[in-house]
Amino acid sequence: MAAGAAPAAAQVEIRLHFTALERMLASQVFTQDGRKFVKGKHDQQCNFAYLEKPRIGHEQSRLRIQARFTGRSAINLLGKCVGMGDAFDLTIFTNPHYKEGSAVFRNVMVESYGKDSFYKRTVRQTIARSLERDVRYPLAAEARRLLEQGAARTGYKPELSNFDVASIEVNESAIVFRLRFHLDVK
Repeated sequence: MAAGAAPAAAQVEIRLHFTALERMLASQVFTQDGRKFVKGKHDQQCNFAYLEKPRIGHEQSRLRIQARFTGRSAINLLGKCVGMGDAFDLTIFTNPHYKEGSAVFRNVMVESYGKDSFYKRTVRQTIARSLERDVRYPLAAEARRLLEQGAARTGYKPELSNFDVASIEVNESAIVFRLRFHLDVK
């Protein structure tokens, strides 16, 4: 190593398997009877939208999330809902990306099947925008927390610095994060 050159950061590979990701989604996101409401609440009869039954996989190096969508955009007119609504299966394709300390979704594409309609097109566009805007997993903070928790019993104090994600890959069973960081133990 040349004098004055900074040492290379460590590179670690973390594999987040789809089975674990599905459990995390179920416990943290799909919390209302297995549903994730994206509009309204479970007690609103005429104006709601939710996703349920997520299944995680991969396709052509992209993350694939299959789910069931049910929604209605209507008004209550004399006890009857008047307006649009539908229920259908959809598939979400995305590339996980690292931005400002968090894993996010980028290039989200949503597909539905069967007869197309204005309502389905609107739902697909809204879900794609929502996922790109709202999905954030605090990867840097979570890595720091896990390292500090593990070291708390040892009496040593780890300090994580220069945290970065070198690459993210989606393979047949997991999202693979290749991390670089410095870890000082004091």
